[in-house]
Amino acid sequence: MILLSLLLASCTKPVPIPEQTTAPLEPVMVGNRPGLHNVIRLNDHLLSGSSPEGEAGFRSLQDLGVKFIVSVDGAAPEVAMAAKFGMRYAHLPVGYDGIPADTALKLAKLFAMAEREGPVYVHCHHGTHRGPAAAVAGLRCRDGRCSAKQAVDFMKMAGTDPKYAGLYRDVEAMTANELAGVAGEFPPSVATVNNLVKQMVSVDERWDHVKLIRAAGWTTSKGHADLDPAHEVLQLREHFREAARLPETAKRPGEFQRLMSVGEELAGKLEDDLRGGKEKSDRETLFRLIGENCTACHREFRDRK
Repeated sequence: MILLSLLLASCTKPVPIPEQTTAPLEPVMVGNRPGLHNVIRLNDHLLSGSSPEGEAGFRSLQDLGVKFIVSVDGAAPEVAMAAKFGMRYAHLPVGYDGIPADTALKLAKLFAMAEREGPVYVHCHHGTHRGPAAAVAGLRCRDGRCSAKQAVDFMKMAGTDPKYAGLYRDVEAMTANELAGVAGEFPPSVATVNNLVKQMVSVDERWDHVKLIRAAGWTTSKGHADLDPAHEVLQLREHFREAARLPETAKRPGEFQRLMSVGEELAGKLEDDLRGGKEKSDRETLFRLIGENCTACHREFRDRK
């Protein structure tokens, strides 16, 4: 297990990288599995998709033969759960505005070293934007045989939204690197992210829950009995509030601070309505306005470089 040891330890000197043993990009849509969504097999050694949900998700990864998991999402990975199923994590968070060259190089080296041990699974939250982009960026950095057109076609297959121009730009611009001489520390299992990133990850997670509740007619969704409508919207409101109070937010432009306050106010009105408050509101209108507020924030502060 020499290669496994290399993955888990700091590289104090250059590590020999094995030659590529398969075509760099042969995408096959695997689709949804229990606890996984939008899974695509890029080649024999690499897959991308959504973050694994509970034991079902990790069991599905195990069934797919996965040995290493790379999260490019801001949320802390479930390292202990992965270990339970014989898998290890690396955490390399990236934004929607692009894939830094040094991150692509770390991914490329990981792919190369893990090649003889077993498949690597790269995920973001939903498995449609950052995860596929990071996976194919690492491939392009690993091996020049993966063309820009192949990479872009794969991202479109995965559903990567064209509005994330930075992801497409960086993947297209990526070039193959000489990995044999690259040294450095292997990515940690859980990376350190600032408090604002953590709060925005929580906002995204709660908003996903609210979408499920709305799809169920503003009641507890089948298959998600733990999601109490009013409580989930309360948590959404609290995450907006906490984000607005952070020191990192105080350093942001006034428009960012305003959008956090608007999100808190709208979520508060929706919560009040769900709890049967005196002031009745149009739930659908509030839902739409919260979504538009999030979109405006993403467009201005998250999606572009």
